[in-house]
Amino acid sequence: MECPLSTTGYNTQSFDKNNFSKLKGVMYERHVSKGEKIYWEGEGCEYLYYLKQGSVKLTKSSDDGKDLVLYYFQPRDLFGDLRDNINTTNSYSAEAMSDCTLGVIQQKDLETLLWQNGDLAIDFMKWLGYMQRFLQTKLRDLLFFGKHGALASTLIRMSNTFGVSDGDSIRISNKFTNSEIADLIGSTRETVNRMLNQMKKDNIIGYECGIITINDMDQLKDICHCEGCPKSICRL
Repeated sequence: MECPLSTTGYNTQSFDKNNFSKLKGVMYERHVSKGEKIYWEGEGCEYLYYLKQGSVKLTKSSDDGKDLVLYYFQPRDLFGDLRDNINTTNSYSAEAMSDCTLGVIQQKDLETLLWQNGDLAIDFMKWLGYMQRFLQTKLRDLLFFGKHGALASTLIRMSNTFGVSDGDSIRISNKFTNSEIADLIGSTRETVNRMLNQMKKDNIIGYECGIITINDMDQLKDICHCEGCPKSICRL
């Protein structure tokens, strides 16, 4: 699956333009082909990555070898793990979903910049807070409200990320297979197929040729106990 640009913005909006230009000043460019791993879970973490072009998915592997997709990153998103005194390896794997151009920041260069620029350090703290909230809401949806709640939440996130108004409905412009949706909620393709068919019967969604249309957003929000997070948080 190759994702189009998100309609919900990017995760570096907390940075002042001048401060972010300082980050760009220490980046070096790296090109990654579709399907290539940018980094692996368990290997040493030493870099942050700024996505200039393309799309990237972040995954977490379970003990049985199944991957849970946690994020889809789009252009102007910043991602990567930071090394500290306890955690020295990546907690996740990142894979290019299309040909990508990345800006790579070495952690030692980042630390020097933050030490020298207090305003940039504050902006960076805001970005860390945003990513923490992003992860917390995703895990809440996956763990607390069952598979139906996780699916409803994921459909809302899809609509916020790739949704296009279509009368009283919202059409998700990007095609997702049942297997891809299953990877987003930690389920199986068969379970997702069954739940989507039931939602279709209940006219909550339309589902034809891989294109999902949200017909009743309020019902989806009821299923996942939606807390009304801003779209910048409620995205894939």
